[in-house]
Amino acid sequence: MKPQVKATTPPSTYTTSIEARTHQLVADEPISENGKDLGMAPNELLAASLASCTSITLRMYTDRKEWNTGNISVTVEIEKNELQQVVFTRKIHLENELEAAQKDRIIAIANACPVHKILSGQIVIETIQV
Repeated sequence: MKPQVKATTPPSTYTTSIEARTHQLVADEPISENGKDLGMAPNELLAASLASCTSITLRMYTDRKEWNTGNISVTVEIEKNELQQVVFTRKIHLENELEAAQKDRIIAIANACPVHKILSGQIVIETIQV
């Protein structure tokens, strides 16, 4: 089954209900963008996708290797550089220190997370009005 997410925005507001499988969340624009700030903005949701996928992928890998990382935290920032390219800056923090070779492997595994692969690959967006 292909993943499917549905977003619904009612008239006169940016507050958007998002549904995926049996889960729901809210997206919104900040007050500075005329939203009500009732949820993350769409670009924050995109950053959250990369951050959470990276963190989960690293947890799966380090658990399998029985590495004592403690908490894994991933922070992602999105900005445009001077060439107007979108740049994702991902910072990985492990609560416990690892050896140099393990740290190198952490970066390689982070770069192999599914959302990283999607964002760094060629993307085609087909839009169909139904």
